[in-house]
This record gives sequence, structure tokens and C-alpha cells, in this order.
Amino acid sequence: MSTLSDETLRKILVQLNQTAIQSSRALAISKQQTAGKERERRILQLTMDEINQMDTGVNLYKGVGKMFLMVPSTEMKTNLKTQEKELSDDISSLNKKSKYLEKQYNDAQNQLRDIFHHAPKQ
Repeated sequence: MSTLSDETLRKILVQLNQTAIQSSRALAISKQQTAGKERERRILQLTMDEINQMDTGVNLYKGVGKMFLMVPSTEMKTNLKTQEKELSDDISSLNKKSKYLEKQYNDAQNQLRDIFHHAPKQ
């Protein structure tokens, strides 16, 4: 470590610290997005359960802007299943992103610890 100049060491420390901060912020955002998608998926599942309990002849309405359109129950079920699949895909990609960001954050923290642990005592 003594072969590096103070300026070079400072730049490395600043860069590692910025990486850790950016990773932790992105991780927090990713977790918030995942929680929102989970909430949306749960609402969709509850809606699908309610629709499945109804008779097939019941009129179903879908909100479009400021009005409601009557939609056949099969079409409504298909739309809800498609939305649920999209949400599940989004959640899985956000989970992968979160794992990557956690790894990036932990790596930056470990590198900072190693630098300070091996630093010459003054």
C-alpha cells in the first residue's frame, strides 16, 4: 500500500465510497419498486379470486378513463392473468437487480474495510 501516493489512494477511496452510496440508493429504490409490484400483484390476485367466485353471466366492467366499459368475463380473466404474469416478470427482474446491487454494495464495503485494515498505522 505504501507504493501508492496519497492522492491516488484518496481517489480510490472516494470512488469506492461513491460506488457504495450509489449502490445503496439504487438498492433502496429497487426494494420500493418490488414492494409496489408485490402489492399490485396481490390486488390482482384478490380481484381474480372475486371474479372466479361469480357466475359467468355476471356483467363485469373495466374502468377506462372517466367511464366504464362492459367486458366479457373471459376477456377480463385473460387480461388479469396477463397483467399478473407481467408483474411477476417485473418482480423477478427487480429481485435479480437487487441481488446484483447488494453484491456491488458489499464488495465496495469489503474493499474499503481491506484498505483501512491494511493501512499503515501512524
